[in-house]
Amino acid sequence: MIERWNRDQVLALAPDASSQKAAQGVSSPGKWSGVGVTADALWGECRGSGSKPYRACVDLSEPAYRCSCPSRKFPCKHALGLLLLWSADGVPVADEPADWVTEWLDQRRDRAVRAAVRPARTAAEAERGPAIDTSRAAQREQRVAAGLAELERWLADQIRQGIAGSRRHDHWDDLAKRLIDAQAPGVAGGVSRLNAVLAAEDWPARLLGEYSLLHLLCVAHRRLPEVVRAAGDGPDARAGAGTPHPPGAALLRRVRERIGFPVTKEEVLAGETVRDVWDVLGRRDEEQDRLVARRVWLRGRNTGRPALVLSFAPVGQALDASLVTGTALDADLAFYPGSSPLRALVAVRHDGAAAAPAPGSTPQEALEEVAGALAGDPWVDSWPVVLDSVVPVENGSWSLCDASGGLALHPSAGTPWRLIATSGGHPLTVAAEWTPSGLRPLTTWDEKGRVIVL
Repeated sequence: MIERWNRDQVLALAPDASSQKAAQGVSSPGKWSGVGVTADALWGECRGSGSKPYRACVDLSEPAYRCSCPSRKFPCKHALGLLLLWSADGVPVADEPADWVTEWLDQRRDRAVRAAVRPARTAAEAERGPAIDTSRAAQREQRVAAGLAELERWLADQIRQGIAGSRRHDHWDDLAKRLIDAQAPGVAGGVSRLNAVLAAEDWPARLLGEYSLLHLLCVAHRRLPEVVRAAGDGPDARAGAGTPHPPGAALLRRVRERIGFPVTKEEVLAGETVRDVWDVLGRRDEEQDRLVARRVWLRGRNTGRPALVLSFAPVGQALDASLVTGTALDADLAFYPGSSPLRALVAVRHDGAAAAPAPGSTPQEALEEVAGALAGDPWVDSWPVVLDSVVPVENGSWSLCDASGGLALHPSAGTPWRLIATSGGHPLTVAAEWTPSGLRPLTTWDEKGRVIVL
């Protein structure tokens, strides 16, 4: 039987605040009939405004959801309400699922089997790699090089003229459009997000820092071929993700990824995987260019390795909710190549792994880990950390501290009331997302080991 999730974990699955409120409104036992739970499924019928109740079920092994209601939100309020009822121990254990639940589970398994047995590429195709239109690839290389050269000149002009004119919010619009035309979408996205810097009180210092990172990326792209040759990495520094990468090639892959050269999912999954029990530390959603990006942070219990699973969806549409905050996942992860590999895909899931707090480190150890990541990838802007035996302390601003020191919280965290209430002045373990502007708290655990989503 999968360990029952608590209320915070369930509400963290909701696509928005209104869904959380609506789910609590349909989570009372009187709303439900025919409920049951087995090792991998949860189901029930919820009374609605129509003559027939809505049938909701959850595949707990993913999780995945199904409901007969017309809602376009995913998971809908009925699936969330059913999960809340289960979290309150309001669903009895059954020997086997209802017939309509079994039918849905069988359909899901059939689809998974068909996907697993699709014909793979032949050995010769795998060895050759994907077919590449060399002329189009060369044309893109030229466009990117020209676009980054223009960006270098533009940055030099900004420093020479001064940054006072940057207070206009449309200051970077034309430059971002030209970088899109130059087929460097990663850099264009970084330029378009500079508007957010202007909201900070110390915007001149932060803007100069962002300009420095953009300049470093331009120079790295221009000089990396000679660096790779000097390192003796061989002629093919752009090998597929399934081949070993010497240090120079790994850095080249990271630079190209930051610029916007794609790495396909197939390439990543063809590479080596890392099996571990991965604690799901927390997640954060943010809107970028009319898309919502979901960051889910994981950390391996045995390897201590951090991982980031990204998913994207248009605003208002469902995002991947298969990784539940506070749970543990026995799985093989495939990492995107680079100098400080962090982003990953879940390649294979295995049975087992009970939820438990992740092992933590001191603030000093966490900073050393972040410093190592920045040494491999200077453009890292977030990194997961787990701090052990820290207390929220206010000294002008809020920080997480132990006897040796502390780390400041991100200004957006405000006063961390839930963290303060859970701590009660006592040390606790906190999972957080490190950023250059401070920590964004994700998750903590109370004295009984129960996860609390912050």
